Amino acid sequence: MAESEADARLRACGRAVMLSNHTMGEVVAGYSGAEKAAIARMLESELAFREANRRRRLLKRANFPVPKTFANYDWAAVRLPAGLTREDLVTCEFVRRDENLVLYGPVGTGKTHMLVAIGTAACSMDMRVRYFTTTELVMLLSQSKRDGTLQRTMRSLERSDLILLDEFGYVPVERDGARLLFQVIDASYERRSLAITTNVDFARWGTVLTDDQMAAAIIDRVAHHGRLLVFEGESYRLKHALMRK
Repeated sequence: MAESEADARLRACGRAVMLSNHTMGEVVAGYSGAEKAAIARMLESELAFREANRRRRLLKRANFPVPKTFANYDWAAVRLPAGLTREDLVTCEFVRRDENLVLYGPVGTGKTHMLVAIGTAACSMDMRVRYFTTTELVMLLSQSKRDGTLQRTMRSLERSDLILLDEFGYVPVERDGARLLFQVIDASYERRSLAITTNVDFARWGTVLTDDQMAAAIIDRVAHHGRLLVFEGESYRLKHALMRK
């Protein structure tokens, strides 16, 4: 006899909360329809609670500077490359393809907003995200190296699905820091996605990293499976600054 839709729903809930087939079989066989419906609602409530907690942990772990989403995002300032759509960004499809993004343009044009919105969307899809400014990541890596914990820090980063690197080029990176940054990018190559914001074109990355060869190696790995998003226009912050009123 075919199992009813209600019983199948109950069994699915039981599997999701990791109850045994034996236990769920007893429930399906020994309880009334009303009792099974009540148990299914209880299990679904528990699953929803667990999922909400998991996403809160992912958001906390990501360590975004401010909450940002794609709700009401102004796409007018950004030019997407061929083969990359808004849908790819909002659904984080590019992460599933282990592709990289470089968000390039002047300050105040929405790069960080998009970066955090992408990360927030990824967390909502149970992806593991880490956000850093470039300076923060270099400082973390340098301190870990001094403490003898660099390997542990690298393993932690390698458990991510998406690493967000903000403000690349805003502050020059000394040579040892550039080497450590290269280790992160090299370890991510074809294994996880990177998304980087910068106001510095590729030709000047060597100046930022104080090492042209290191810059070339980083660009090679980022660009191979990467997409360049170009941001244009006036700074949103200057446009809406109180000083202009």
